[in-house]
Amino acid sequence: MKFISTRGKWDVISSSTAIIKGIADDGGLYVPISFPSLYEVLKEKKGLSYEKLAYEIISNFFDDIGKDKLKEAINNAYSNKFYVKEEKGFLELYHGPTSAFKDAALLFLPQIMKAAKEDKNIKEEIVILTATSGDTGKAALQGFSNVNGFKVIVYYPKNGVSAIQQKQMTTQDGNNVKVIGIEGNFDNAQSGVKEIFGDVELKEFLKSNGFLLSSANSINIGRLIPQIVYYFYGYFELVNKQKIKEGDKINIVVPTGNFGNILAAYYSKKMGLPIEKLICSSNENNVLTDFMQTGIYDKRRELILTESPSMDILVSSNLERLIFEITNRNSEETAKLMEKLNKNGAYKISELSKKLLNDFYGNYANTEEVYNAINKVYNEKKYLIDTHTAVGYVVLEKYRKETSDYTEALVVSTASPYKFPRSICRALELDIEGKNDFELLNLLEEYTKIKIPKNLKELDKKKVLHKDVYEKKEMKQALLKFLKVNYND
Repeated sequence: MKFISTRGKWDVISSSTAIIKGIADDGGLYVPISFPSLYEVLKEKKGLSYEKLAYEIISNFFDDIGKDKLKEAINNAYSNKFYVKEEKGFLELYHGPTSAFKDAALLFLPQIMKAAKEDKNIKEEIVILTATSGDTGKAALQGFSNVNGFKVIVYYPKNGVSAIQQKQMTTQDGNNVKVIGIEGNFDNAQSGVKEIFGDVELKEFLKSNGFLLSSANSINIGRLIPQIVYYFYGYFELVNKQKIKEGDKINIVVPTGNFGNILAAYYSKKMGLPIEKLICSSNENNVLTDFMQTGIYDKRRELILTESPSMDILVSSNLERLIFEITNRNSEETAKLMEKLNKNGAYKISELSKKLLNDFYGNYANTEEVYNAINKVYNEKKYLIDTHTAVGYVVLEKYRKETSDYTEALVVSTASPYKFPRSICRALELDIEGKNDFELLNLLEEYTKIKIPKNLKELDKKKVLHKDVYEKKEMKQALLKFLKVNYND
């Protein structure tokens, strides 16, 4: 499989090159040159383990890595580290070392990048530059920690993640990792990372000093493709449990901020997976809801800090890949729209493109609705969901009420509820007065009898190793200090 940029008619490149580069030289994102039709083949193998199914799917995209190396990368990523299960209509994607769905891709990404680096005989050290709204950062740090040939620097909004998420990141050990708090929000951190990637002179300077920049955000195709796997796996779980028949269509419900997870579902549909509707679920930062309903993307609004912080995003980077598809893969049009977003803060797609959004339904949930959903699902089903999953649940209920479409649905459950204990305890109307988030973990476990994930249980006792906080304008300076190089721009 070859890859091209969403923004320009650049050379068609291999998967190894796309994975290493992360973002195209023109600022665009890499996309597959085509999508293989896989459902008809894979439905005959619906009993495969997650690792074997991952190989059957990923090998179609990353075919220049080598079969043995790819199998090794997949097994190193997932065996005894990560699993997916369907429970009561929820697709649980948080059974990994950081208790969030990001593990699915960020356990795999270091392995495939290492293989790609070897394939291209790259001698430089690769510097993974990542902005996070909460979960990506820890998953990237965990995946790349102490991996030879790589360094990782993660920027997170200082007051924009949960206490658990922050402690997960700031206690990360490893001789090649750095965590930086940013005075600002996630969009500030993300735009700062994009500015660094767009600084050609800086990248040339770093290369001359033995460093190549790359990304672990979902803008990297090496992270996006593995997310396709769990939609196929989830569908076959429904078939195996006889909740649906083979070939029946289902709806997929995704709580989303940066649009990567739901884009992977969209790619799955293009590959033949029987999906009827992609239900795009937002919190109060409902820029995606407005886009789905009007065809206008407008980031010119105040970012709201919510109970689902991983979705507190106004610039959904992966939407660019969808724009590329619904403009009939018109890179010139895509580039123009992205330029409008950058300069004016908004853009409007054509009526023809808007019609191609029919695969999607968009809506949002507010904090009260999220709390009510958590309370309702627990009390009616004795099933505990986190605040992000609750956003998806609320929007599914709204969709069903509006359309009377009760097609079997999979609600993507993106994080363990224990990552947001204060919010969950409030939703369950527990007494949290005077208790910190780590005490609330124990309160939640005592109340629900659901065990705290091992990686979170002793987190409060871990030593904070990363205390640096910078302004957004100082992000480049933080990077250079981490790499121990002097640069005058």
